[in-house]
Amino acid sequence: MRLVLVGLNHKTAPVELRENLYFEQSSLGAGLDCLRERAGIRECAILSTCNRVEVYAVTENEDGIKEITDFLSEFHGVPTRHFARYLYALTRNAVTKHILRVTSSLDSMVVGESQILGQVKDAYRMAVGRKTTGPVLNRLFNHAFFVAKRVRTETGIGNHTTSVSYAAVELAKRIFDDLPRRRVMLIGAGGMGKHALTHLVAAGVRDLTIANRTIGRAQEIVEKTGGTAIRIEEAYNHLKDSDIVITATGSNDFIIKPENVLDAQKLRRNEPMFMIDIGVPRDIDPRVGELENVYLYDIDDLQGAVPETSKVRYDHIEKAEEIVLQGNTGFHRWLIGLKAVPTIISIRRRFDEVKSSEVEKALKRLGNISERDREIIEGMASGIIGKILHHPVTRLKTEASKLTGDIFVDTIREIFNLDEGAKLKEYCVGNSENEV
Repeated sequence: MRLVLVGLNHKTAPVELRENLYFEQSSLGAGLDCLRERAGIRECAILSTCNRVEVYAVTENEDGIKEITDFLSEFHGVPTRHFARYLYALTRNAVTKHILRVTSSLDSMVVGESQILGQVKDAYRMAVGRKTTGPVLNRLFNHAFFVAKRVRTETGIGNHTTSVSYAAVELAKRIFDDLPRRRVMLIGAGGMGKHALTHLVAAGVRDLTIANRTIGRAQEIVEKTGGTAIRIEEAYNHLKDSDIVITATGSNDFIIKPENVLDAQKLRRNEPMFMIDIGVPRDIDPRVGELENVYLYDIDDLQGAVPETSKVRYDHIEKAEEIVLQGNTGFHRWLIGLKAVPTIISIRRRFDEVKSSEVEKALKRLGNISERDREIIEGMASGIIGKILHHPVTRLKTEASKLTGDIFVDTIREIFNLDEGAKLKEYCVGNSENEV
């Protein structure tokens, strides 16, 4: 059994590649089902955000990484050669450390941002709902949530709320000194769009237009923040009136193309237009950035947009990394301790067999006895077995989590002459309930 991770993120791959491997919410369930059916994959979960696509899995053999890589290629229809060099593949201890850092926002584009924890929880809930997790991933994700909570409460890393949306508005402030006087159109009123709107309002922007596929949602927002709500189809007519356009729709296709902007620029008499696309997949055709007096930025351009604000959190990173290290050690000990499970199962089976055999012999010698007496004898035998095994099993669990655990486990198996039939998979199959 192997714990593995295969993925790519904003540090290893550009947005044009990440969007090709991105899992839409509507296709994530199907992706989990397909992955779980592949040879050697016992447990799996997929984390797909604007900045990363990561597959966590428990595999039966050394081919798990290749199986996951092939799955990404086949599911998205992207040849492996196009993305293999951008991937990172981690195993065992490195997987644990990575997910703890991700969930604690230490691996985010904007360190300390709060959205990633919710995104990881959503990914986990989806996997639980599709029944693709088991004891290892259930323990891993719940442990990650616990460590992330410690990082938030014991450090100041999250004291200053930031996010990709915040970075987008910070970039807009750098471009326009007079941002509050500018006309802004926000396309997409989902999670990232709403965050961007909050930061725009905080920055003093009042001339706002919010475009969304569901007009009712946009209207609910403008009732609280002010501005004008329009349907997304009307956005093209409002381009000519917009100095700044921020998009975050999650659409599969480009919703703004060069011809749309060209028409608007003619009416604007080529007055500069600032456009930032924080959607993945991207909402704006990258060719728009080639147009005169149009300045297009995508999500990868936001790195470093908030250096002063982030510096406050960097002072707390050392403490956060210490918490992650502690959490990593704790989980790794638990994972190593799993090697004792087949032996514990074998010991209990062996003692149960002996108990059942001896009780049956005793009952035959006693002849006709009442059902109550039978229950008392069987209960007494079970109690004796339980008391005898309590200390050895407890000690076995403790010793198995140490570096010398293999030697201790092998010694126990030799002493009790245990067969090799009890495998860890029996434990995984029989104990696959979710830890929520």
